[in-house]
Amino acid sequence: MRYASLFQPITIGGVELKNRIVRSAHGTLLTGEGLIAYHEARARGGVAMSTLEATSVHDSAPSLMPLYNDSIIPIYREIADRMRPYGMKMFAQVYHPGAATKPRKSPFPWSASAIPSPNIGTIPMPMSTDMIGDVVKAFGDAARRIREGGLDGIDVHASSGYLLQQFMSPATNQRDDQYGGSFENRMRFLVETLEEIRRAVGDDFCVGIRLPNEEYIPGGLTPQDNADIAKYVEKYVDYVSLHMGSYWRFHKLLSTMEDPLGHEMKPNEVITPVVSKPTIVVGRIMTLDHANHIVESGAGDVVSMVRALIADPELVNKGQRGEEDLVRPCIGSNMGCVAQLMATGKLSCVVNVAAANEQTVPFEPVAPAPVKKKVLVIGGGPAGLEAARTAALRGHDVVLYEATRQLGGQVAIASRAPHRSDLAAITDFLSREIERLGVRIHLGTFADPDTIESEKPDEVVVATGSTPRRDGFQLSTPSTPISGADLPHVYTSWDVFGFGGRAEINGDCFIYDDTGTFEAISVADALVDAGAKVTMVSRYDSLGAMIPFPPATVEASKERLMSGNFDFIGGHYMQAITHDEVLIGVPFTERKRAIPANTVVLVTYNHPNREIAQYAPAGVKVHLVGDVTGTNSIMASIHQAAAVTRAI
Repeated sequence: MRYASLFQPITIGGVELKNRIVRSAHGTLLTGEGLIAYHEARARGGVAMSTLEATSVHDSAPSLMPLYNDSIIPIYREIADRMRPYGMKMFAQVYHPGAATKPRKSPFPWSASAIPSPNIGTIPMPMSTDMIGDVVKAFGDAARRIREGGLDGIDVHASSGYLLQQFMSPATNQRDDQYGGSFENRMRFLVETLEEIRRAVGDDFCVGIRLPNEEYIPGGLTPQDNADIAKYVEKYVDYVSLHMGSYWRFHKLLSTMEDPLGHEMKPNEVITPVVSKPTIVVGRIMTLDHANHIVESGAGDVVSMVRALIADPELVNKGQRGEEDLVRPCIGSNMGCVAQLMATGKLSCVVNVAAANEQTVPFEPVAPAPVKKKVLVIGGGPAGLEAARTAALRGHDVVLYEATRQLGGQVAIASRAPHRSDLAAITDFLSREIERLGVRIHLGTFADPDTIESEKPDEVVVATGSTPRRDGFQLSTPSTPISGADLPHVYTSWDVFGFGGRAEINGDCFIYDDTGTFEAISVADALVDAGAKVTMVSRYDSLGAMIPFPPATVEASKERLMSGNFDFIGGHYMQAITHDEVLIGVPFTERKRAIPANTVVLVTYNHPNREIAQYAPAGVKVHLVGDVTGTNSIMASIHQAAAVTRAI
């Protein structure tokens, strides 16, 4: 069997996992049937173990799931019953967020010391010994409820900058009593918690712990510190799960596509050798091949693949059948999962329209369609590719026209940017799929009215995308083009990445960001990597201002760019471009300034290529999907295309 090490069972604390692929706890904000359906899809897909998201044990930090009273027990019983037929073990993660609590019942959060969490900002109340004892007892009560609810185990969350870690870390624990100061004192709260949990559930129930491998707080826990902690507490637990980060450097909690695959394995190398209990590892582990190597090499006993399984809940089954080429890949952007969760309160996925909608949306489209039709797709970007694949899966006769000589659309351009190559994984997958499904593909062929007439389709999907404007448009002065925008040293992002022309990068480089997306950031990366001095000016006040939840999406780019020869000026618009400088101003004020610029790149709104839509013959239904609708994201393109073609 391929991946023999990965598909070997393992017994942890009396719980047998049928393989080494698990899903560690992660936020969904789902409840009821939605939560069950979400986990059930991954259970059906072959996952060995899933852990319900971190749930507060104490009503000083209320949570969606009421783990601090017995009303949770029947909820857990239903979840356990639904997962049992698939052989997926179900754990629950218990925690108290401490300083990271959003004040609700209590006017202020609790913590080890009066140090705010960066995500909240409220100065917490240092906990008294009575408060500590109350929370310790609450952990034990929560553990009892989990066992009575029929779940298979408990995951104690002592990482991610939450309460237990706030006591463990010298950066956030500045106490001078028995819970602060020395290593043993800083561990006291955690040890008392683990002892109370064991008293509540006994030694025959699986209890694991999630610990940090690197904290990323100045003066905080290093990998060696965390190795000492793991060795100190492992006698109380059945496994050790390792995870990076805290709210001081949020993007390391979840990792972005800037991080290399398996980026958390390096600090783990300090910790796993001193631990005798099984270890669970995480950190951009996106493929079965990579996961198998980790297990085979002994770098970890069990591998958590959360985002890869959000993207494709059938990942494990496909791997066991030798169908890895059919796995819908995660592109690691965080734009659909954590960014949507934090910005809108609803988990989603860029590439999987069913993610967190499993109760109502199937992972693959329902087939066959009631009536077989001929579907003409115009455009081979992510929207066109998703539309063609979905229509073909539903049994339609599908033909696709792409004006350029390659599939991928603007993703093929964007993936050429530094740190963005993973974007192409989804369009590569979709391109392979439409070939496998027999879609007739015409590359380098511009679809015109005669094309529609000759193909005689029943339905037309227009996914022709958009192209950069070169007329000096900016939103701050929509009726007045930027003076000098037609000069030869003024370019678009496409010119920088070699599509439609090559930009000459000379001397001081200037970028104007009119849209607040990753497009301007990618241009900046390319110019900085080329050795240029780069100034980015934006009408927005911050870098990537329109990108959802910047701490998980933009912050890594900001760190990288700001550490190089790069400056950002927000809240300005462009007045004019000359041969060696750009004049900028603050809207509705008299303030003006000049920025030296030998190379200028304008990142502004594109022109949607909608013209072909008006030429469809009478009786032919036309659908517009993707950037041609005026949107500007891979997620919108894929989701729009799936919605349209699942209904054809």
